[in-house]
Amino acid sequence: MRDLFIEKMYEISKKPYQRFFKKGNAWDINVNQLIQLPSDSLGFHLGCFLLKYNFEIQPKLEDHDIIHVLTNTGISVLEEIGMQYYLLGNGKRSLYLWMVIITGTLFYPTRFPYFKQQYLRGKGAHEFYGLDFLNMLSIPIINIQQTFNIK
Repeated sequence: MRDLFIEKMYEISKKPYQRFFKKGNAWDINVNQLIQLPSDSLGFHLGCFLLKYNFEIQPKLEDHDIIHVLTNTGISVLEEIGMQYYLLGNGKRSLYLWMVIITGTLFYPTRFPYFKQQYLRGKGAHEFYGLDFLNMLSIPIINIQQTFNIK
């Protein structure tokens, strides 16, 4: 029931967040173009991630899926909350991040050790959440992960 509530909150908040808080342009790329990139590239891995979960590219929210790919984070509600803790540890601050962390912590207090672990993982990585990922799609994913100590 908690997962369903959080998923519904995400669906309700996604459109206003895209419209009012995300200032960049949507990427002019599709999944087929991504999977045509070299098999070791960030873009190829993003395409595989999108296909694996039957997702579409969300305009102005492309970076979110890139973070999933780079950090090897799944898509369950707990993993989504954990990823926001990871980003908090990496230095990101946003209204959306705080909403997820506060709600997630209140709804899943027994999972705090996992959330703390994700926070420490993010803290151990060099700041990367604000990179221009669109221009990095052809770079081998392992190079990005090693350069920024993303584990």
